[in-house]
Amino acid sequence: MPLISKLTVRLKRHPKRVVFPEGSDPRILQAARQFASNDLGIPILLGDRAQIKENADKLNVSLERIRIIEPRRSDEWDNFTKMFQGLRRFKNLKEKEIEQYLEDTNYFATMMLATSQADAIVSGATSTASSALRPLLQIVPRLPDVSTVSSLNIFDLEDLETGKDREIFLADCAVVPNPTSQQLADIAVTTAALSYHLTNSKPYVALLSYSSKSITSKNPTVAKMKAATEMARKKALELGIPMEIDGELQVDAALDPITAKTKKIEGPVAGHANVLIFPDLHSANIASKLLDTLTRARNYGPILTGLTKPAAEISRGATATDIFGTAVMVASQAIDHKLLYPTDNSDDLNEDVTIL
Repeated sequence: MPLISKLTVRLKRHPKRVVFPEGSDPRILQAARQFASNDLGIPILLGDRAQIKENADKLNVSLERIRIIEPRRSDEWDNFTKMFQGLRRFKNLKEKEIEQYLEDTNYFATMMLATSQADAIVSGATSTASSALRPLLQIVPRLPDVSTVSSLNIFDLEDLETGKDREIFLADCAVVPNPTSQQLADIAVTTAALSYHLTNSKPYVALLSYSSKSITSKNPTVAKMKAATEMARKKALELGIPMEIDGELQVDAALDPITAKTKKIEGPVAGHANVLIFPDLHSANIASKLLDTLTRARNYGPILTGLTKPAAEISRGATATDIFGTAVMVASQAIDHKLLYPTDNSDDLNEDVTIL
């Protein structure tokens, strides 16, 4: 069963509220309809109510069990204005300046997330990455022991050898342009932790390079990945998170057991990696979009890691199916792991799931 189907079944038991800042976008309307129809929780659409209703009518999309909020007319407007001014970054702003911020649905949605009026957020459908990310980075606190906010993409695909479903987590595809070794260690551990939360399977983390276990290379990027591997191992041990970590590895040696054996790369990660950590944003983003374009595998994200609240900053090229799947991922992230994967899960396959 694909990961999206597994999580949809589990999310039905613990419904969540997902806020979408770009509520009138047709893809958002379709994704929200599917989220509500599957009884996964309440989608919250921000924007002009008349425009949202008009677009929904054009698409023949029912707005039943979907909440619509116009920020200016919200009952929380005055509270958010006061709370916003209380944030250190914005404490010197005048009231009109604060109102200008909150009229931006990305900021209003982030305030809803920060005050637990929404459990997760999916933004970026029509705005630039910086516009969607900025409010989250300014308002939502970091996780303890994590200094780096990063992102990951989840590819839910079929293993060519066995025909079984397989998930691959790629990071960082959207946030940190040229991470340091310490940042890469943070990225590796937080990506693996989310991988475990969503799949309930031990993560096998490969820190990637153009070489595998090079002894002679003096390339600074190779050295960075080597150092990051050791830092990530130490960090995972300190935090008590079970995972296998290795690097530096070429991507074929990380994913294919035969290639790993041929290249004499040993260890639990070689040939079995499901979490891939790239040296920089260029390589991660290119790999993610290349995989998406050539395979048309289910692709969810980018999902942010390192924040205390679940959030995704999707691509403007995302489809309604991509957006729905990403909403399921971040909503599932908001469920305690013991509830998401209880000991007795024998009835997982006995519930109907509707996936576009």
